[in-house]
Amino acid sequence: MTGRWTKEHFGGAAEPLAERLLGASLVRVLADGSRLAGRIVETEAYLGVMDRAAHAFGGRRTARNETMYAAAGTSYVYLIYGMYHCFNVVCGELDEPTAVLIRALEPVEGLVQMQQARPRARRQRDLCSGPGKLCQALRIDRSLDGACLASGEAIYVEGAQGPPAASRVVRCARIGVDYAGSWAARPLRYYLHDSDHVSKKLRPS
Repeated sequence: MTGRWTKEHFGGAAEPLAERLLGASLVRVLADGSRLAGRIVETEAYLGVMDRAAHAFGGRRTARNETMYAAAGTSYVYLIYGMYHCFNVVCGELDEPTAVLIRALEPVEGLVQMQQARPRARRQRDLCSGPGKLCQALRIDRSLDGACLASGEAIYVEGAQGPPAASRVVRCARIGVDYAGSWAARPLRYYLHDSDHVSKKLRPS
């Protein structure tokens, strides 16, 4: 286990960051000091203005996605379907809207609080096995949009700072982006095949 990630660790392109985040831990500290944490086991890379699945495709810049244009190491939190939050890590250069979506975590700290936030989850593996689920479990909402992951105290990343062994990583198409044409098939989703906490695994061929 290594320490907390600094701003430098979030720099660079989305694809290598999406893989490098696997095995690190996302930490959420509540107002009462309670610490909730999960090991990152699934991510997706979004490549900015050229990526038809990205919020910033074509240079789109709105109040909703403005945070994507912030400095590397900023949290980008948005709401989908009017009810589920998704948590992303901004990367790349300033004004280069690239980011990594955190899709699933393996819960490691604060499991009681996570279960309270997700009472319908019957198994531990169901607590954070999806982007909306993990935001519910860790109490991540729009109030954390724009938070600095390098210096803030409410949410940050710590732990492994290098990619896991290649033999553990599956790289495949992202989920739920069929509208993105040829971009829907690009292998921009990463997950640890030996984790039971991944949202969806490829079926054996």
